[in-house]
Amino acid sequence: MSGHSKWANIKRKKGANDAIRGALTTKIGREITIAVRMGGADPTGNMRLKLALSKAKSNNIPKDNINRAIQKGLGATDGANYEEITYEGYGPGGAALMLDILTDNRNRTAASVRHIFSKHGGNLGENGCVGWMFHKKAVFVVDRETFEDEDELMTIALDAGAEDFEADEDSYEITAAPEDYDAIEKALADHKIETASAEITQVPDTTVKLEGKDAEKMQNLLDALDEDDDVQNVYGNYEFAD
Repeated sequence: MSGHSKWANIKRKKGANDAIRGALTTKIGREITIAVRMGGADPTGNMRLKLALSKAKSNNIPKDNINRAIQKGLGATDGANYEEITYEGYGPGGAALMLDILTDNRNRTAASVRHIFSKHGGNLGENGCVGWMFHKKAVFVVDRETFEDEDELMTIALDAGAEDFEADEDSYEITAAPEDYDAIEKALADHKIETASAEITQVPDTTVKLEGKDAEKMQNLLDALDEDDDVQNVYGNYEFAD
């Protein structure tokens, strides 16, 4: 999973400022609501809802917020008609970025995202300009503090169908095909292994290492995108130099 750096991204979001935290809560709540509208309130048969609830848990979203989002989905009390769009572009240092967008006003969102890219040293590109660099994968992150036996975890993951396993000083990352998400989730649960994050995400084939001013600009770009309510997810092929 060279350079995926998902754990670094998780830690960055957990330490985010109040504006980003507030936007993140709004985004996850909206995702839960739409997932319920599309597939019902039972996560067992609704993968989109299962992933949204997992994201809510890993980001410490209050249960009251989650329940309100579910009820809103069941009652369809929010009349907004949201459209799902993917934006692609380049950030500082030539890093590739993909954005999942959920918006009720395409023109507003396009103008906002284009401005954010331009302000922070990037540029929004055409559809397909960087998408070929990414592949959809199931990614599980386990904190070393919650499970210390690396060899055992690797065996459990590979036996359950994982494609790749990577360890660093803070965590382990397990990568698998999206269709193997349930099998690996069950294997980890059966061994009482807690995950810091479990999601289906876009993983890049290769990465660009950013340092100095490029790293600073990228951090500012990511923070600005996080604060935009319409930007649900950001995927990149960057990693920050130590």
